[in-house]
Amino acid sequence: MAYETITVERDAAVAIVTFNRPQVLNAFNNTLMHESLDAMAALNSDDAVQAIVVRGAGRAFSSGFDLKAAAERKMDDVADWERQMRLQFDFIMQFWDSPKPTVACVHGFCLAGAFEAMLACDVTVAAEGTRFGEPEVRFGTGIVAMLLPWITGPKQAKELLLTGDDRIDAADALRLGILNHVVPAGQETDKAMSLTRTMARASARSVRLTKRAINQTYETMGLRAALQASLDIDVILNAGGSPEKAEFARIRDTQGVKAAIAWRDARFRS
Repeated sequence: MAYETITVERDAAVAIVTFNRPQVLNAFNNTLMHESLDAMAALNSDDAVQAIVVRGAGRAFSSGFDLKAAAERKMDDVADWERQMRLQFDFIMQFWDSPKPTVACVHGFCLAGAFEAMLACDVTVAAEGTRFGEPEVRFGTGIVAMLLPWITGPKQAKELLLTGDDRIDAADALRLGILNHVVPAGQETDKAMSLTRTMARASARSVRLTKRAINQTYETMGLRAALQASLDIDVILNAGGSPEKAEFARIRDTQGVKAAIAWRDARFRS
């Protein structure tokens, strides 16, 4: 099937899903999220696919949720926020919930919602020079899928999320346990494909059930309930607003997204 914002390729038993909005650093708009959900559902039900690589076209994996599209979206009440954020949550968690191994192949930028989608994948390979982080608190919004405390420790997660640091480099991300491998820029796809081909050669049933068992360990400890509670809080946070969020939105609407981001970043320069 032909898609507008993603591509899906096959390499034997490995499927490659590529976010394909390079002109906006693969920012996630609603079309991309719906197309990804459709493509992943098809791959999940395809017995010929044994593993899935997730990557981005052009200069980045993704800059996160599309702020320009958000400015154009009508959000009148809490129900609007619930619908939008449920879509974002389902988009992120599809990589965790897939019965097939998912390997994130990241480069350039991997920020905000893209950072969460990367965390939801089973394994991550990053190019040297990739920039990571979640800047949400810097402009008055919150985390859609609060996966980071489950992937790294609570103190590390709190430092990153409460400062809104979005300049974490690949070496620091590896140290935090967020990544599996860091490779020279340009070699990340080869490494990701090598890993997925190895997974694809293993017993499909054993791989599927082992992934299920690992995920179930975390869900038994409360991961799913905690993520839902966090999402509920995030809906309230976004629907209620804040002075920072209002100013960010004002600048975004009158001067553009780049100006709003520049205002946000200027407030944190020492």
